[in-house]
Amino acid sequence: MLDKKYRDEALDIDKQDLSSIPHAVGWESPSNIALVKYWGKKGIQEPINPSISMTLSNMHTQTRIHYARAMNEHGRVWLRFNGTDNHPFGKRIQRYLDTLDSYFPFLKSLDLHIDSRNSFPHSAGMASSASAMSSMALAICSIEQNLREEPLRSDHFFQKASYMARLGSGSAARSLYGHYVEWGQHAYGSDEFAHPYAKKIQEPLSFLHDSVLVTSTEPKKKNSSSGHDLMEQHPYRQARIEQALNNLEKINRSLKEGDFHSFSEVVEEEALSLHAMMLSSRPGYALLKEATIRIIDELRAFRQETGTQVTFTLDAGPNVHVLYPTREKEKIRQWLHQQLKPLCENGKMIHDFTGNGPEQLHNGTY
Repeated sequence: MLDKKYRDEALDIDKQDLSSIPHAVGWESPSNIALVKYWGKKGIQEPINPSISMTLSNMHTQTRIHYARAMNEHGRVWLRFNGTDNHPFGKRIQRYLDTLDSYFPFLKSLDLHIDSRNSFPHSAGMASSASAMSSMALAICSIEQNLREEPLRSDHFFQKASYMARLGSGSAARSLYGHYVEWGQHAYGSDEFAHPYAKKIQEPLSFLHDSVLVTSTEPKKKNSSSGHDLMEQHPYRQARIEQALNNLEKINRSLKEGDFHSFSEVVEEEALSLHAMMLSSRPGYALLKEATIRIIDELRAFRQETGTQVTFTLDAGPNVHVLYPTREKEKIRQWLHQQLKPLCENGKMIHDFTGNGPEQLHNGTY
C-alpha cells in the first residue's frame, strides 16, 4: 500500500539542521472537468466509481510557498488566498496540512508563508478545490525534494503529488496530469492516485474547447464533500456505480473512434445524473439555476437545428461547460455571445481548452 510506503519514507528533519535562509517553491495547477463523474467516497478520499476528466488550461491556481526554519518551537503557517488574509478557505488548507503531517513531518519545523491565487471564481462549482489542492500538494512535494537535495524521478514525483492532492480533494488527484486523466480501480488498478489517459484519442476529441458559462459566482449552499457523504446511504448508490462503469466503457470507445455524437451522449447523461443524485439524496438539494436549464435547452435546440458538434457538461454547481472541437470554434463563440451571454451572471464566460497539466513556477515566483 502506498500509504505505508509514503509514511515509511517520510523525511523528518530537526529544525536545527535546517538553513535559516528562506526558500520558495511555486506551482501552477489546472482545474479539470470530469466527463464520467465520481460521486461518493470510500476509505480515505477514494472514489466509489472510476472517473475520467479533461484537464483545463486557463482555469488554474498558482500557489507559492516561502519556507524557512521555524522561529519558534513549532512552525507556523501564514496564508493569503486570492489576495486576502484570513480567507475562509485558509481553514481548509490548515486541515489539509494537518492531514499531511505524518507524510511530511518536516513541516512542523518550518514557517510557511503561502500565497495562493485562483484565475476563476472559488467555491462556485468549477473544481477550484482540484486546482488549489493539487498546486498545494505539488509545492509541498517540491519542498521535500529540495530538502532531500536529490532529484526524484518525475513519474514518482507526480504520482506522489497525485496521492497527496487526493487527500485534500478527490478530484485534485486528476489535476496532476494534462489532457485526459483516469482515476479509479477499474481504470488502472488503483484508487490512490490518478493516471494520464494511455489510449490514443482520435480527432476531433483529442483537443476540445470548453467555454464555461457562469450563471453564478456565489459559493454553493452545499459543498461537494457533503454531497459525497450523502451517497453513503443513497437509494440509487449501486445503480449509479453501474451507470458510471457502463459510461466509462462507452466514452473509451468514443475517444478511440473520435465519435463526437456518442461522446456527447455520455457526458450529458453524466452531467444530469450527477445533479439527479443530488436531487434524490436524503435530504435532496438542488444547485442548478433557472439560467442553467435555459442554457441547456438553448444548446440542444441549436445543435438540432444546425448539426453543430457541441455538447455540455456540469460540475457540482450551476455553471455550464460547453464543449466543442476547434473546427466549430468560430460559429459557437459567435452564437454564445449573441444568444447565451445574457443568461450569464454579468455576461461572464470563461473560454478554456484542453490543457497540458501543471507547470512549475520559476523560483516560486509568478
